[in-house]
Amino acid sequence: MAVRHDLPAWMSESVLADLDENPPAWLLQSRANRRSSKRPVWVQLTCDVCGLTADARPKKWWPEFTYLSCSDHDIWDLPEPADGLTREEFDGIGGQFIGVVDR
Repeated sequence: MAVRHDLPAWMSESVLADLDENPPAWLLQSRANRRSSKRPVWVQLTCDVCGLTADARPKKWWPEFTYLSCSDHDIWDLPEPADGLTREEFDGIGGQFIGVVDR
């Protein structure tokens, strides 16, 4: 996991303490998943545009998506983000979906 998130092989105590005090989203989710045996093994993904469904194993790095869309659709097929929010896309969700997060 350290390599995937570009963490160095060695960290000083102060850097480690800062990482522990201000964990990134992926670390928060990883810690939450460790503490809960209720994490689903499979989830059903549904396209918010056409309704296509697929089963997938949830990944630790998946955020809470605002929308899911098949890779067949364009981003403008989804509703615009609310005023003041920005949109981020995550490709490769379940192999054929794009996850969209409005923050």
